[in-house]
Amino acid sequence: MKRMPLAGGSIELTRLGLGTAPLGGLFAPLSAAGAEATIERAWSLGIRYFDTAPLYGFGLAERRLGSFLRRQQRDSFVISTKVGRLLRADDHRPAEDGHYKGTSAERPVYDYSYDGVMRSVEESLDRLGLGHVDILLVHDPDAHYDEAIAGAFRALQQLREDGTVRAIGAGMNQSEMLTRFADAVPVDCFLLAGRYTLLDQGALDSLFPACLARNIGIVLGGIYNSGILADPKVGAKFNYEDADASLLARAQELEALCRKHGTELKAAAIQFGLAHPAVTTALLGARSAEEVADNAAMAALAVPPAFWRELRQRGLIDPRALLPGEVCHHDH
Repeated sequence: MKRMPLAGGSIELTRLGLGTAPLGGLFAPLSAAGAEATIERAWSLGIRYFDTAPLYGFGLAERRLGSFLRRQQRDSFVISTKVGRLLRADDHRPAEDGHYKGTSAERPVYDYSYDGVMRSVEESLDRLGLGHVDILLVHDPDAHYDEAIAGAFRALQQLREDGTVRAIGAGMNQSEMLTRFADAVPVDCFLLAGRYTLLDQGALDSLFPACLARNIGIVLGGIYNSGILADPKVGAKFNYEDADASLLARAQELEALCRKHGTELKAAAIQFGLAHPAVTTALLGARSAEEVADNAAMAALAVPPAFWRELRQRGLIDPRALLPGEVCHHDH
């Protein structure tokens, strides 16, 4: 599988990465064997970049990913995990979490302090069973900007300086705060979820220009916007919630255009994201070997140039978006 250097640095990522929230039982429980088969298939397809977080299944995703990756040569893959939430036993927890099913009794506690982040990294390495991770990201500090700057990023810069990690950044579902971080902290990369897709190109306003100017790499997550771009039917999710009627109508219009050109909405969704020069990798979550194989097939499917032309002509995307086959003339 093709690789690209992350922001011109020493880390190379495969163009597709495996997101592991589903391996932590997101929306439905997943067996250990099912998780293993999913990671195994990703590996056999050439995927060598894996993203995880303590939040995903409250430690479950990290443990499952680690149990596979421990058996591979350490320099043959790249792994990112996140900081900002510590997992702690909680006797008062509700029996069932809203998002993650089949988890342990531990629950996440927000902690973006310097010490909290240092503890978080140690605990993640313990769950993964690895000596180091390559990339560390501050996870969703939406209401914690000041703490993230004063604590978490100070810790991450220290870890990068002493060679514990190779790259640092943040992972969020919004582009505004990531743009502020780009101005405030010497980061290497961001994981942007759901804000540069066929339905939402908000990242073009300020985040992507800032990243291109500062050589900050983008890992793109949430490419299907929680599912609506994989299967735009009533009840489909957008941003983890049920999609409203206008979004559903736009997704269905995109799907109809794909059908007209004999192509697949999922293929268009992945390839649209990868076409922007700020984007290094498309990170796709999967909960089965079949889903991983389908994602890889969709990334490789030849989407007709006529589809992209009509997408632009009909004004279905931001005019500033770059489409596959178009050349970028940005100044930075």
